[in-house]
Amino acid sequence: MGVLKRVLVFGGVIMMVMVMNVASHDYGDALTKSILFFEGQRSGKLPPTQRMTWRKDSGLRDGFQIGVDLVGGYYDAGDNVKFNFPMAFSTTMLAWSVLEFGMFMGPDLPHALEAVQWATDYFLKATSIPGFVFVQVGDPYADHNCWERPEDMDTPRTPYAVSRQFPGSEVSAEIAAALAASSMVFRPSDPAYSARLLERARMVFEFADTNRGSYNDSLGPWVCPFYCDFSGYEDELIWGAAWLYMATKEPYYWDYVAQNISDLEKNVAKHTDAVSYHGGSFAEFGWDTKHAGINILVSEVLLSNNTPDLGPFIPNADKFVCTVLPESPTVSVSYSPGGLMFKPGGSNLQHATALSFLLLAYARYLNQSNREIHCGNVVATPARLIQFARGQVDYILGTNPMNMSYMVGYGEKFPRKIHHRGSSLPSVDQHPAIINCQGGTPYFQSNDPNPNLLIGAVVGGPDNGDSYADSRADFVHSEPTTYINAPLVGLLAYFRSHPSL
Repeated sequence: MGVLKRVLVFGGVIMMVMVMNVASHDYGDALTKSILFFEGQRSGKLPPTQRMTWRKDSGLRDGFQIGVDLVGGYYDAGDNVKFNFPMAFSTTMLAWSVLEFGMFMGPDLPHALEAVQWATDYFLKATSIPGFVFVQVGDPYADHNCWERPEDMDTPRTPYAVSRQFPGSEVSAEIAAALAASSMVFRPSDPAYSARLLERARMVFEFADTNRGSYNDSLGPWVCPFYCDFSGYEDELIWGAAWLYMATKEPYYWDYVAQNISDLEKNVAKHTDAVSYHGGSFAEFGWDTKHAGINILVSEVLLSNNTPDLGPFIPNADKFVCTVLPESPTVSVSYSPGGLMFKPGGSNLQHATALSFLLLAYARYLNQSNREIHCGNVVATPARLIQFARGQVDYILGTNPMNMSYMVGYGEKFPRKIHHRGSSLPSVDQHPAIINCQGGTPYFQSNDPNPNLLIGAVVGGPDNGDSYADSRADFVHSEPTTYINAPLVGLLAYFRSHPSL
């Protein structure tokens, strides 16, 4: 009987290896494409090095009507508005991807740096007037009523700003975080540019902290419901201070984080009527809510310094992990039958990429300090966190019941009718004449595949039953966003260099 058991176990191992080999992915190819996607989202004057050549110059007069150069930056998703709140979060996550996993990016590292700088050059413009921070370019209602290429935009390119009188602490502090994180990215290669970013980060953070208030109150008619801040601005202030500490190591910023973190849960209570926190706000992370990200980021400092007082940061980081792992007794996310993580709200893959990024980063910090996590009687090792993150990435790349990649251009089967104006309309090369606001409607309604491949774009993803309709009109599932891709860049870089468990 004992021999038979060993044979069965041995056979089981052989079977597992075979399954893993079948399910393995070309993470390097996916990484290249995930970064290339950002070139498809560029606004402004495109450089000669532009690789996604069906895209052309757009938004070349942004800000000119008020005498401010606001040309550049990224479109957030499938529309033609520049929303600086999610753009800044995407930039922070791109920068963190480079800082944490840049050594694994190989030949894609220069392209990742270009992706970061395309945003930071724009944010330097958006914060160039003291006392003002520009937070959006474009009228979202007019834009969303048109289906037209960014190259043809004839909707109002209205710039919106926050100021001392009309504050916007969340978006300003997120821009400060993006600038601070990016300053660390460029420190080795361009110290002068790095110093400029850091100086601006300090200035914008001070503006955000001194003039406290939400941009919902000052710009609500234009930023809501698109990127309304549901969780309050306090988390962005702490997030911004945490990144400024990482970039400067100045006690002022550390003290700011330590002194304000205990108030975070209390401040969030007043916002819970607008947003559902399953398992507590410490479990949330994304363009709107930074809590879990703060705890994971700060944990690197505490664990690397063997700090005896772990404050609320490490316990809350551990609790966050326990809300994600499916075997944990305190799991608060749900899973599709095929194993994809789900949280409330649209564009679900943003949760799979952002939370997996945090778990992978935390696994590395835990490994360095020989720690593991206890979720009740379940032990979660760093290897388990890495395994979890790989499972979510593999699902996105095609290891799922649909046998479908949710990244455009990766694998043989991927979304062909994504909710994206530029991708779904013929390129300027193919159709030089202007396609006006309503002229694009037949293309939107068409059942034909999009004529232009937005290579590397990751869509919102399947429903919680693992099915995907590939419908342009179903934007919740078919629209790509920068904040889905930004954390995925770091994940793919790691797995590119660590392709097997």
